[in-house]
Amino acid sequence: MPENFEPKILAFFCNWCTYTAADLAGVSRMKYEPTTRVVRVMCSGRVDPQFVLDAFAHGADGVLIGGCHPGDCHYVEGNYKLLRRFRMLRRLVASLGIEPERLRMEWISASEGERLQKVVNEMTAQIKLLGPLELPERFREWDTELHEETFDKEREVVASGQ
Repeated sequence: MPENFEPKILAFFCNWCTYTAADLAGVSRMKYEPTTRVVRVMCSGRVDPQFVLDAFAHGADGVLIGGCHPGDCHYVEGNYKLLRRFRMLRRLVASLGIEPERLRMEWISASEGERLQKVVNEMTAQIKLLGPLELPERFREWDTELHEETFDKEREVVASGQ
């Protein structure tokens, strides 16, 4: 692992709560690691599992999803929908060989700027311990291996005269 590794964390934040907490943290001049890029979604329940998988596939070292506390969702049950998806996603990323700790979900309300600061700093520290995911590089390696295996099998078929 490079000693100056800075993780790339993609965050999906609910417009009504977690995104507003990030705004509060910013205007309050709270210091937190600059490793997170935020995508504002209207509701955490709108985070499609494919968004998370695409984030990893395109170079994110971690994904953070933030939403309203249960019972406080502006869309009534959006955060419960996220909770079901999140449990499925944790199992899915683990089955793909990605450490489940690279995916995190937090309930952070609009008034919890300090909590957002703490969560971002904790996740950054955790991802630094895990090291870079480097999934796009792995894809290139896997493609090369697959190409070489296919080429070897084609040569065997030609050599055997079939």
